[in-house]
Amino acid sequence: MFRRRNPLSWAQWAKEQVYPRGGFKRATTYLWHRLRRLPDPPHRIARGVFAGTFVNFPPILGFQVLSALGLAWLMRGNLLAAALATLLSNPITTPIIAIVSLKMGYWMLGIDGGFTVHAVFTAFAAAGHDLWFNFLAIFNHHTARWEGLRDFWDHIYLPYFVGSIIPGLLTSTVLYKLTIPALTAYQALRRRALMKRVAARRAARDAAEAASRESGE
Repeated sequence: MFRRRNPLSWAQWAKEQVYPRGGFKRATTYLWHRLRRLPDPPHRIARGVFAGTFVNFPPILGFQVLSALGLAWLMRGNLLAAALATLLSNPITTPIIAIVSLKMGYWMLGIDGGFTVHAVFTAFAAAGHDLWFNFLAIFNHHTARWEGLRDFWDHIYLPYFVGSIIPGLLTSTVLYKLTIPALTAYQALRRRALMKRVAARRAARDAAEAASRESGE
């Protein structure tokens, strides 16, 4: 269902992660096209959309699809819909999610002061330096350092994680509410169109049989 006719090279795949071919509008249209054709009741697909949308908010990069599948399974939602909904996270939405989540987290946790882009990059750099230093410390006599990692946890990761819950729930709920009536209407139209095609074929068959009987007489 999701296999491309012409597989992408690694370079093409990396490029499309930053900016999909045809733009984000076409990517969103493609996502909706896939969702509406899933063979499942609207409420199950909507639960999958909820799960896949929600996991786009917490900082769990690399585990979004697995988290979406697990949450959708717990909610008895459509797993494919959950996996597709994780595609809503892209280079445009992710920075917005990060900023909103960090601000919300600072407010919820009562952390004094704000944050800047420079401070975020500095915290990431310090945490990365500590990780590398501690890895090398396994093979030498240096003592592990935790200051950078502790600062990253206290001022970046924890506020981001806590602050992502409310906007994640709100956005997921809105998409859940919109998905049910949209899919219900689409599936009803599709059923009516199918019934019309079946009726037309049946009428054509009956007419052909009647014409055959008349010619035989």
